[in-house]
Amino acid sequence: MNDVIFYLAAIAAVICTGLSKAGLAGFGIVATPLLATVVSPLQAVAILLPIMLLQDIVAVWAYRRDWDKRNLIVLVPSSAVGIGVAWAFASYLSDVYVRLVVGIVTLAFAFHQWRRGTKRQTAQMDQPRVVTGVFWGIIAGVSGTLANAAGPPFQIYVLPQRLDKLTFAGTAALYFAMLNAMKIAPIFALGKFSLENVILSSALLPISIATVYLGVLIVRFLSVDAFYKIAYSLLFAVALELIGVAVWQLVA
Repeated sequence: MNDVIFYLAAIAAVICTGLSKAGLAGFGIVATPLLATVVSPLQAVAILLPIMLLQDIVAVWAYRRDWDKRNLIVLVPSSAVGIGVAWAFASYLSDVYVRLVVGIVTLAFAFHQWRRGTKRQTAQMDQPRVVTGVFWGIIAGVSGTLANAAGPPFQIYVLPQRLDKLTFAGTAALYFAMLNAMKIAPIFALGKFSLENVILSSALLPISIATVYLGVLIVRFLSVDAFYKIAYSLLFAVALELIGVAVWQLVA
């Protein structure tokens, strides 16, 4: 029965990461907490990372012609700095407080965007300042390493630009592929990998690939307005999830 419960939770988590890699970014943040209901949080991270790396390859190939160079130039190096900060101060930074802070900031951003309205007269807004992207890139690196919560900082910076939906999805795919690759060494150094976890990851690989392609099909058939409405709705749900998990851990 325990094995059945584990695989049900694991399959649901893998489906969430697959849809996230395809461009429906809000699903990804649910995966680790979902799997952490049946195994330890550290084991959940270790099981999902190899799966996410494979999904990254599939997503990057699917969107290989659709990505925004400027956003990657700003976000990737700053996220590398954030990963370094997380690794250096892992023993001092609590993932609980990281989740809580990221959740509160994300919730405030979602409310702000809804007040302004997500629909714009033009397909793309003016490019935001580089310093803003550097800040959110560092936050994404820290939160992604410690709590698998790089999605909200990335979306806070990129969503308001109103990129074409495929460009947004491709930029997210390439960014998270690079981010996850950079996380391998720090997570390995923190002792989160084991042979058992790698075997469990391998058993889930077939469904992980199928869910990415499913997500790509969904994104391609959505209208731009529908895509962004879903994106902001998922971002709001993610904020509540981050805050809820953090509060639960603090009071437990």
